[in-house]
Amino acid sequence: MAQAQNGRFKSVALQQTAGRWAMVGLIAMAATAFGAAAWADGPAGGRAAHHAGMGGAVPFGAGLFGGPPERIERRVDRTLDGLQATDAQRAQVKQIAVAAAKDLQAQRAAGRELFERNQQLFTAPVVDANAAEQLRQQMLAQHDQTSRRMLQAMLEISRVLTPEQRATLAQRMKSHRWHGGPSHDAPRPAP
Repeated sequence: MAQAQNGRFKSVALQQTAGRWAMVGLIAMAATAFGAAAWADGPAGGRAAHHAGMGGAVPFGAGLFGGPPERIERRVDRTLDGLQATDAQRAQVKQIAVAAAKDLQAQRAAGRELFERNQQLFTAPVVDANAAEQLRQQMLAQHDQTSRRMLQAMLEISRVLTPEQRATLAQRMKSHRWHGGPSHDAPRPAP
């Protein structure tokens, strides 16, 4: 075993290698935590703010389920514009999106807690590999829970929309690639 009883590595080379891997793990977990939070937190920035600034509709996904209810309702309206959605459909989709946002907000708080524990773990004088693995498993479970909740909301929304509306929305998302502009595959005009 590469670790002595007191928790210190027996060789300097192993200690340096372990330190590098610990830093890589910290960076990866931080990027995941910050990326997910930034993408989902509409008011703070991320994808939702990017789309709002371009005047484009936010597709169904994390960006739709972040922020205060009023902002979510505006995003739903922009997303449903051009789909001939009825008032009843709009109300149902708004209700689903707001409920999902409330659940996801609680999950983001849990994710921030895990991130803080991650920081504490990797800034300790000696990094406990077992604790790091446990935390990684908890972060994966939390991400899975968030992903499941988003899928549930998206499935509920898909039941409210007609197949034609979903096809139109999918075509819009494909042609705009979620960033309000033409597809990256679209031919570019000659200079």
